[in-house]
Amino acid sequence: MTSTPSMAADSRQPVVLARELRMSYGGTEVLQGVDLDIRRGEIFALLGPNGAGKTTTVEILEGFRQRSGGEVRVLGKDPAHADDAWRGRIGLVLQSWRDHRRWQVAELLRHFATYYPDPRDPEELLELVGLAHRARHRVDQLSGGQRRRVDVALGIIGRPELLFLDEPTTGFDPEARREFHDLVERLAADEGVTILLTTHDLAEAERLADRIAMLVNGRIRISGTPAELARRAAAQAEVRWTAPDGAPRRERTADPSLLVWELHRKADGPIADLEVRRPTLEDTYLHMVHEHADDTTDAVTADNVALVGAGKGDERSA
Repeated sequence: MTSTPSMAADSRQPVVLARELRMSYGGTEVLQGVDLDIRRGEIFALLGPNGAGKTTTVEILEGFRQRSGGEVRVLGKDPAHADDAWRGRIGLVLQSWRDHRRWQVAELLRHFATYYPDPRDPEELLELVGLAHRARHRVDQLSGGQRRRVDVALGIIGRPELLFLDEPTTGFDPEARREFHDLVERLAADEGVTILLTTHDLAEAERLADRIAMLVNGRIRISGTPAELARRAAAQAEVRWTAPDGAPRRERTADPSLLVWELHRKADGPIADLEVRRPTLEDTYLHMVHEHADDTTDAVTADNVALVGAGKGDERSA
């Protein structure tokens, strides 16, 4: 897609900017001053336990919910007062399927293309999402992973600059999840689409995201690249090796590089089966959730510290 002058002018500005974003439902403050910066062309993951405020945050950014306070700019505009032209610049892939069961896939894409001034070519889009061989199939004849690809196709047919993916792979089998991840990575790398991903799947966030923010009890507690988050989690790395007598050894340490150096110095040579396991995103997530579990009267419980969404809704049900 050729950049327009307006796009080029704001290319260095955050695609999403939120400052002191607040939202209350009755006497309950769901968002307590959220700050976000999402850069053009990156995949940004928003993590958090159920009830943390993820869905409310995304709905405000999409322009579907009025905030209680704070400043928000998405693609340079306040979503609360955005027009149809602005809405044509964003794409949505919601958690629930857009289940147009009786439509043929190609026919459905051609229909949606009529809503946009400069849509993608439906046939080329089918190739992009890997559904060219299913073009004449009805939606209800597709597998779950293929239906999700239809959702993505509908979300990007208008050439969005920003794509919202809300729990995109819930219920996917491993193969469908891997294929979907490949597609998302191509959209960001080849198409330059900025992607905001909400997920409970930590492996998904660690694979896809350039940066991650963790939302706990209505506040962003930590943000950065997956590697940065792991380093800041105060979790120890584990070093494993095989001793000269053949016995397996392991030791947890905050400084694995120093321990490895000491092992090499003592052995005066290579260390058999040496392996360093650094803190994972899961370590970081659990550390953040438990550290801030008592920040409000609504403590985070074991039920909503699920690493993979297990059926409970986000605060949408509040």
